[in-house]
Amino acid sequence: MLITISTTHRPATDLGYVLLKNPDKLHTFDLSFGRAHVFFPEAGEEKCTACLLLDVDTVALVRGKGDSSGARTLDQYVNDRPYVASSFLSVALARVFGTCLSGKSKERQDLADMSIPLEARIPVLPCRGGEAFLKKLFEPLGYEVEAQPLVLDEKFVDWGNSSYWSLTISGVKRAKDLLSHLYVLIPVLDDDKHYYVDEAEVQKLLKFGEGWLSSHPYKDVISRRYLLHKRSLSNLALSQLVEEVEDLPEEDAARNLQEEEQVERPISLNEQRMKTVVEVLRDSGARRVLDLGCGEGRLLKALLEHREFEQITGVDVSPRVLEKAGDRLRLERMPERARARITLLQGSLVYRDDRLKGFDAATCVEVIEHMDPPRIPAFEQAVFEHARPSTVIVTTPNVEYNKKFENLPSGKLRHGDHRFEWTRAEFEKWCNSVALRYRYSVRFESIGPVDEELGPPTQMGVFSCEDSSS
Repeated sequence: MLITISTTHRPATDLGYVLLKNPDKLHTFDLSFGRAHVFFPEAGEEKCTACLLLDVDTVALVRGKGDSSGARTLDQYVNDRPYVASSFLSVALARVFGTCLSGKSKERQDLADMSIPLEARIPVLPCRGGEAFLKKLFEPLGYEVEAQPLVLDEKFVDWGNSSYWSLTISGVKRAKDLLSHLYVLIPVLDDDKHYYVDEAEVQKLLKFGEGWLSSHPYKDVISRRYLLHKRSLSNLALSQLVEEVEDLPEEDAARNLQEEEQVERPISLNEQRMKTVVEVLRDSGARRVLDLGCGEGRLLKALLEHREFEQITGVDVSPRVLEKAGDRLRLERMPERARARITLLQGSLVYRDDRLKGFDAATCVEVIEHMDPPRIPAFEQAVFEHARPSTVIVTTPNVEYNKKFENLPSGKLRHGDHRFEWTRAEFEKWCNSVALRYRYSVRFESIGPVDEELGPPTQMGVFSCEDSSS
């Protein structure tokens, strides 16, 4: 198995300084599964190419291994591991180019910090998602992607293509960034690893994904595949990623909100939601209230009208939306005493944040349906485990009631950004499972006119913490 890394940065032989390998020498490294060799097939002023050749020891792969009876399966002897890019190659990259991967250089730190034209080529790479999946992973990182499918057998072309691809990516990057992208994404594409995956792998993912993974549109897929589809580990990784937000265009966000308001306006549903949530908060005796996903501040404004709420904090992932909330609340013209009661924080609802601890109550009003389902467990951990307020209020649309809205086409959700809308049974199942896992009790209330068959338009779960210390 091999990979080549090339540059046209002049003088191109500076690639030797970047990778900390002398282009005039052959470099050999012993690994637990074989040997790695680094050499430079071309090293000129205009172009220089480094080649990492990985010689996997097939005997070492099966030595001492077998099933529970001690028998050895055929795939231990007949497999593609010596010939394709896989986690073996990622380990070799980290071992051979470790200093470069850390972004350090004793002799030429300025070069290590510089973005230069780089091209990486992998002749054989497993990828069942094909060219489209390769582009989904690498193009958001700023690479040009060239992918060629490999036929099953050149002598029998009618057999069609295999699940292996030849991949070339190119872009103006720091060598550190290129190596970190390859280190993470090669095993993601292979969707396998040759060693045990535990929480230590979460830390590796966060380390090598720093600066790019949190903003990648397919970070959920990357985390899940990198961690071998172990849900608890991928949820842990996602909960620790700092989310970098790309707001919807102004006109799209406004249109989505307007459409939802038009659907619900005939029954004044938003006003009923605000009134009901405020009443539940007052009944709970809460003094310090946290509004998660506060949006443009409608609930915050309603809470300010009641003096018993001594501290009101709104949290949203979007700085632009928080700015609008400040304008709606007229913070700049608010009397000093009232202004001291309210705080706006930018933060992710799926990230453990110590600023969110110590509140009597937290609300999540019409927010959870905007989350991608794989991120909900991270939200649960951040709110119910880490922040752990005494009371948590969650409201969400009841999709069964959508039939009652005459201006909502059949099968369409109420808001253009909704990822899902739950039935009553689905919502209750989720609430009950959360309450059980995090030691809360939960009761359910209806908001809006209740249809005998379809239920209410909005469903609400009110969680109460069972820990006396909370």
